[in-house]
Amino acid sequence: MVLLIHLNGVYLMKTIQELLRDLREDNDLKQSDVADLIGTTQQQYSKYETGESELPLRALAVLADRYNVSADYLMGRTMCKEGITGLNIIVSADKTSGEVISVILSLDVAGRDAVLDYIAMRKMKEACDKKEKADKRQ
Repeated sequence: MVLLIHLNGVYLMKTIQELLRDLREDNDLKQSDVADLIGTTQQQYSKYETGESELPLRALAVLADRYNVSADYLMGRTMCKEGITGLNIIVSADKTSGEVISVILSLDVAGRDAVLDYIAMRKMKEACDKKEKADKRQ
């Protein structure tokens, strides 16, 4: 299975093996460190990263917790790393991020595009405000 990553108008495909390696390297871990974490040998873990063997379910759960990503992300089923923890983050006085996503998904395509346009505009404003504050400090 592969995960599609959109980058500058192009979809790059990441394999589960690449995800495992990237997450390990991003966390400055050696294969032996991860092997110890999931209760196997470095040689066996290497086979998971090369695709010679499939990662057991128990190891998937341990790695998802360790890397703070969802199991679906590790399996290449989504580009969303956060999982249930991320969906339960309170983003406003009475809404979780999962509820906000549900509301956005209930909109038609034009409505979703409008939300994304607003988010992009808001991010630009916050970046300008941040730069303005930094300029005033100098």
